[in-house]
Amino acid sequence: MKNDLIRFDWAIKRLLRNQAYHVILEGFLSELMQEDLTIDSILESEGNQETASDKFNRVDILVKNQKGEYVIIEVQNQLEYNYFQRMLYGTSKVLTEYISLGESYQHVKKVYSVNIVYFDLGQGADYVYHGKTDFKGIHQKDKLELSGKQKVFLGEEKTPSDLFSEYYIIKVNQFDDVARNTLDEWIYYFKNNEIKDDFKAKGLEQAKEILKVDKMSKSEQVSYKNHIVNLMDEASRERTLEMEAIIKEREIGKEIGKEIGKEIGKEEGLKEGKKEQAIETAKNLLQMGLSIEQVAKGTGLTIEEIEALNKR
Repeated sequence: MKNDLIRFDWAIKRLLRNQAYHVILEGFLSELMQEDLTIDSILESEGNQETASDKFNRVDILVKNQKGEYVIIEVQNQLEYNYFQRMLYGTSKVLTEYISLGESYQHVKKVYSVNIVYFDLGQGADYVYHGKTDFKGIHQKDKLELSGKQKVFLGEEKTPSDLFSEYYIIKVNQFDDVARNTLDEWIYYFKNNEIKDDFKAKGLEQAKEILKVDKMSKSEQVSYKNHIVNLMDEASRERTLEMEAIIKEREIGKEIGKEIGKEIGKEEGLKEGKKEQAIETAKNLLQMGLSIEQVAKGTGLTIEEIEALNKR
């Protein structure tokens, strides 16, 4: 193994569900959300499934924090064009699954969607994005807040955006390997599978000790190695498909260029033919004694072109 630490996606699927290791996830989420977060429980999610695609495609884990809120953590290794819709579906699914039929809307809990992706999702220069819902007036440009009675009912510090799902996107491959803060230290680990000795982010010290390849059993190490191979194979396959698509586009472009060239050639030939015919007509009209202006009007040639013919 190039590095002696386990990849984070594998750790989520195989290790971090263990209550003894919750401190690692708590550290990461605390650094991301800028508040001390404690995990109450880890719930059933898609990450528990053992399907062929799960081996290299995605890993989900659903966390319930001490406030009763839900946090989805998803790691996506391969490009997926409809990933934004997947994020929306994920939060919607949790909202509907964890409220009982007939319960008051008061029991709807906040959902956070944390997405660690290894491809360039969307178009943007940053590597960490945070999305939340705010309501702004179309005419007054003001921000909609809770009324006094709503604050009593929901909590004095609440705002409408506190009630709606929030989304975090970490674009790992966009990170420039410069750890400017403690969250960056986590992203450095995600990208390089390495935790430097001077890193101080919450949870990383425990991760550095617990998430070691040599701490796994021999059978687990074999499974982990197969996981890495699957990732490499899938990345290679996608790169091949991308190159084939580029080559195909270029070939199509060449064919289109040839056809356009032929059409342009035909048009130029027709133009030349019409020009020669106009010149012959102009010569005849000049011999008949018509004025230069009359010949120009009758043939479409310019005055200068007719004058040149008249001098021959």
